[in-house]
Amino acid sequence: MATPDFITTLRESAGHQLLWLPGVTAVVFDDEGRVLLNRRSDTRTWSLIGGIPDPGEQPAACAVREVEEETAIRCVPERVVLVQALSPVTYENSDVCQYMDITFRCRALGGEARVNDDESLDVGWFAVDALPDLSEFGVLRIKQAMAEAPTWFAPTSSG
Repeated sequence: MATPDFITTLRESAGHQLLWLPGVTAVVFDDEGRVLLNRRSDTRTWSLIGGIPDPGEQPAACAVREVEEETAIRCVPERVVLVQALSPVTYENSDVCQYMDITFRCRALGGEARVNDDESLDVGWFAVDALPDLSEFGVLRIKQAMAEAPTWFAPTSSG
Protein backbone atom coordinates (compact mmCIF):
# COMPACT_ATOMS: atom_id res chain seq x y z
CA MET A 1 0.00 0.00 0.00
CA ALA A 2 1.31 3.41 -0.87
CA THR A 3 2.13 5.48 2.19
CA PRO A 4 0.89 9.07 1.82
CA ASP A 5 3.68 11.68 1.66
CA PHE A 6 2.47 13.46 4.81
CA ILE A 7 2.87 10.23 6.83
CA THR A 8 6.38 9.68 5.44
CA THR A 9 7.24 13.21 6.59
CA LEU A 10 5.75 12.57 10.05
CA ARG A 11 7.72 9.34 10.35
CA GLU A 12 10.98 11.26 9.83
CA SER A 13 10.51 12.89 13.23
CA ALA A 14 8.16 10.42 14.99
CA GLY A 15 10.09 7.27 14.17
CA HIS A 16 8.06 4.09 14.63
CA GLN A 17 5.91 5.38 17.50
CA LEU A 18 2.12 5.20 17.38
CA LEU A 19 0.44 7.56 14.93
CA TRP A 20 -3.30 8.20 15.43
CA LEU A 21 -4.76 8.59 11.94
CA PRO A 22 -8.13 9.03 10.28
CA GLY A 23 -9.30 6.30 7.94
CA VAL A 24 -12.33 5.79 5.73
CA THR A 25 -14.03 2.69 4.40
CA ALA A 26 -16.53 2.64 1.52
CA VAL A 27 -19.28 0.04 1.24
CA VAL A 28 -20.32 0.58 -2.38
CA PHE A 29 -23.51 -0.96 -3.75
CA ASP A 30 -24.58 -1.10 -7.38
CA ASP A 31 -28.18 -1.00 -8.68
CA GLU A 32 -28.42 -4.80 -8.28
CA GLY A 33 -27.51 -4.62 -4.59
CA ARG A 34 -24.06 -6.12 -5.09
CA VAL A 35 -21.10 -4.86 -3.06
CA LEU A 36 -17.77 -3.76 -4.52
CA LEU A 37 -14.65 -5.50 -3.17
CA ASN A 38 -10.98 -5.57 -4.01
CA ARG A 39 -8.38 -8.24 -3.37
CA ARG A 40 -5.56 -6.27 -1.77
CA SER A 41 -2.04 -6.59 -3.13
CA ASP A 42 -0.45 -6.36 0.34
CA THR A 43 -2.52 -9.05 2.13
CA ARG A 44 -3.98 -10.90 -0.88
CA THR A 45 -7.36 -10.88 0.91
CA TRP A 46 -10.72 -9.58 -0.26
CA SER A 47 -11.65 -6.29 1.37
CA LEU A 48 -13.81 -3.21 1.25
CA ILE A 49 -12.24 -0.14 -0.31
CA GLY A 50 -10.61 2.30 2.07
CA GLY A 51 -7.80 4.69 2.72
CA ILE A 52 -6.41 7.65 4.61
CA PRO A 53 -7.65 11.19 3.96
CA ASP A 54 -5.06 13.72 2.88
CA PRO A 55 -4.63 16.65 5.28
CA GLY A 56 -7.72 18.85 4.99
CA GLU A 57 -9.60 16.34 2.83
CA GLN A 58 -13.17 15.66 3.92
CA PRO A 59 -13.80 11.99 4.84
CA ALA A 60 -16.63 11.53 2.31
CA ALA A 61 -14.47 13.02 -0.47
CA CYS A 62 -11.69 10.61 0.52
CA ALA A 63 -14.07 7.64 0.21
CA VAL A 64 -15.06 8.73 -3.30
CA ARG A 65 -11.42 9.29 -4.30
CA GLU A 66 -10.21 5.95 -2.92
CA VAL A 67 -12.99 4.01 -4.68
CA GLU A 68 -12.22 5.60 -8.04
CA GLU A 69 -8.43 5.34 -7.64
CA GLU A 70 -8.56 1.65 -6.74
CA THR A 71 -11.50 0.37 -8.83
CA ALA A 72 -12.38 2.98 -11.51
CA ILE A 73 -15.93 3.14 -10.08
CA ARG A 74 -17.49 6.55 -9.52
CA CYS A 75 -19.72 6.68 -6.45
CA VAL A 76 -21.58 9.00 -4.13
CA PRO A 77 -21.69 8.66 -0.33
CA GLU A 78 -25.24 8.22 1.02
CA ARG A 79 -24.68 8.07 4.76
CA VAL A 80 -22.24 7.36 7.56
CA VAL A 81 -22.64 3.72 8.58
CA LEU A 82 -20.15 3.32 11.38
CA VAL A 83 -17.52 5.18 13.40
CA GLN A 84 -14.97 3.10 15.28
CA ALA A 85 -11.52 3.42 16.81
CA LEU A 86 -9.59 0.37 15.64
CA SER A 87 -6.88 -1.50 17.50
CA PRO A 88 -3.27 -0.46 16.87
CA VAL A 89 -1.53 -2.09 13.89
CA THR A 90 2.20 -2.80 13.77
CA TYR A 91 3.52 -3.00 10.22
CA GLU A 92 6.46 -5.12 9.01
CA ASN A 93 8.79 -2.10 9.23
CA SER A 94 7.79 -1.62 12.94
CA ASP A 95 5.67 1.48 12.29
CA VAL A 96 2.65 1.55 14.58
CA CYS A 97 -0.65 3.18 13.56
CA GLN A 98 -4.11 3.33 15.03
CA TYR A 99 -7.05 4.42 12.91
CA MET A 100 -10.36 6.13 13.56
CA ASP A 101 -12.47 4.51 10.85
CA ILE A 102 -15.46 6.28 9.35
CA THR A 103 -17.42 3.92 7.11
CA PHE A 104 -19.73 5.25 4.39
CA ARG A 105 -22.50 3.53 2.49
CA CYS A 106 -22.03 4.58 -1.12
CA ARG A 107 -23.99 4.14 -4.34
CA ALA A 108 -22.17 3.43 -7.60
CA LEU A 109 -22.76 6.02 -10.32
CA GLY A 110 -20.77 4.50 -13.16
CA GLY A 111 -17.51 3.11 -14.40
CA GLU A 112 -16.35 -0.42 -15.11
CA ALA A 113 -14.97 -2.23 -12.06
CA ARG A 114 -11.32 -3.05 -12.70
CA VAL A 115 -7.92 -3.00 -11.06
CA ASN A 116 -7.01 0.66 -11.36
CA ASP A 117 -3.76 0.92 -9.35
CA ASP A 118 -1.12 -1.23 -7.66
CA GLU A 119 -3.10 -1.59 -4.42
CA SER A 120 -5.40 -4.29 -5.84
CA LEU A 121 -4.89 -7.69 -7.44
CA ASP A 122 -8.55 -8.07 -8.38
CA VAL A 123 -11.78 -6.08 -8.18
CA GLY A 124 -15.35 -7.27 -8.45
CA TRP A 125 -19.01 -6.98 -7.58
CA PHE A 126 -20.41 -9.62 -5.22
CA ALA A 127 -23.94 -10.54 -4.17
CA VAL A 128 -24.17 -10.11 -0.40
CA ASP A 129 -25.22 -13.76 -0.04
CA ALA A 130 -22.18 -14.94 -2.05
CA LEU A 131 -19.25 -12.98 -0.62
CA PRO A 132 -15.70 -14.31 -0.70
CA ASP A 133 -13.92 -14.81 2.63
CA LEU A 134 -13.96 -11.45 4.42
CA SER A 135 -12.66 -10.33 7.79
CA GLU A 136 -15.16 -9.52 10.53
CA PHE A 137 -14.24 -5.87 9.83
CA GLY A 138 -15.77 -6.14 6.34
CA VAL A 139 -18.74 -8.31 7.31
CA LEU A 140 -19.81 -5.91 10.10
CA ARG A 141 -19.61 -2.91 7.79
CA ILE A 142 -21.61 -4.57 5.02
CA LYS A 143 -24.31 -5.64 7.51
CA GLN A 144 -24.51 -2.12 8.95
CA ALA A 145 -24.62 -0.56 5.47
CA MET A 146 -27.54 -2.82 4.52
CA ALA A 147 -29.49 -2.12 7.73
CA GLU A 148 -31.86 0.78 7.93
CA ALA A 149 -30.34 1.69 11.26
CA PRO A 150 -28.68 4.75 12.74
CA THR A 151 -24.91 5.08 12.61
CA TRP A 152 -23.21 2.33 14.63
CA PHE A 153 -20.81 3.36 17.37
CA ALA A 154 -18.59 1.06 19.40
CA PRO A 155 -19.98 0.62 22.92
CA THR A 156 -18.58 3.10 25.41
CA SER A 157 -16.93 1.85 28.56
CA SER A 158 -18.53 2.90 31.81
CA GLY A 159 -16.71 4.05 34.86
